[in-house]
Amino acid sequence: MRGVTGGGTLRRMCGRYARSRPDDELVDLFDVSEIVGDPLPASYNIAPTQDARVVLERAPREDADGPGPGGATRQLRTLRWGLVPVWAKDVKIGNRMVNARVETITEKPSFKRAAAKRRLLVPADGYYEWEEREGRKVPHFLHAPDGVLAFAGLYELWPDPAKAEDDPDRWLWTFTILTTRASDALGHIHDRTPVIVPPDMRDDWLDPTLTDLDLVRQVLDAVPEPHLETHEVSTAVNSPRNDSPDLLAPVP
Repeated sequence: MRGVTGGGTLRRMCGRYARSRPDDELVDLFDVSEIVGDPLPASYNIAPTQDARVVLERAPREDADGPGPGGATRQLRTLRWGLVPVWAKDVKIGNRMVNARVETITEKPSFKRAAAKRRLLVPADGYYEWEEREGRKVPHFLHAPDGVLAFAGLYELWPDPAKAEDDPDRWLWTFTILTTRASDALGHIHDRTPVIVPPDMRDDWLDPTLTDLDLVRQVLDAVPEPHLETHEVSTAVNSPRNDSPDLLAPVP
């Protein structure tokens, strides 16, 4: 997906999405047992580097080396969009790691450990794609006929070297959204699309005991093609400064 952030144009495979549902609805939809952090307001134009609500399962005392002992808890919490690996020297690397290609996440060092130990879901009403048409970029909103979407993602915890080890804000939580090749029905808009996990596969994807990368690959391979609806929307979505329900409305 192609989106604009700050003062430049960034080419993304999935670079903007909308999330309007409040925490209490997400708790019910995703069987969440713990809410971490203050709720975020609805946003109809979430862009890279912004904070977003995600769903993950975390064991006690989890850190960059993986879960600690004890049972996992399904959480709704806020992470920053743009993965910063634990080995990164600077958080700016996250600006380039908004998406991860599903074909290579179990192989690339940037994503391999997270694919085995730190998977999440990103709740969304839908996402935007820009179609190349007669020399201009036409925005579309892609969404399910009913219900909320759940994008497959990975997360990491990055230790800020400028903060003390006992500082509760030392760890920066970030995430990336997985993308896959778009089906023929959606490929005319863009050749990539987020990996959308159906309700009956969400437990498998979040399961922290699933650490074998071959089994993780099997789960991903079993994700079915999504059935989405799409309509053209206003070019107001081109700027992340615009954020209102009107962005989702079909243009005349």
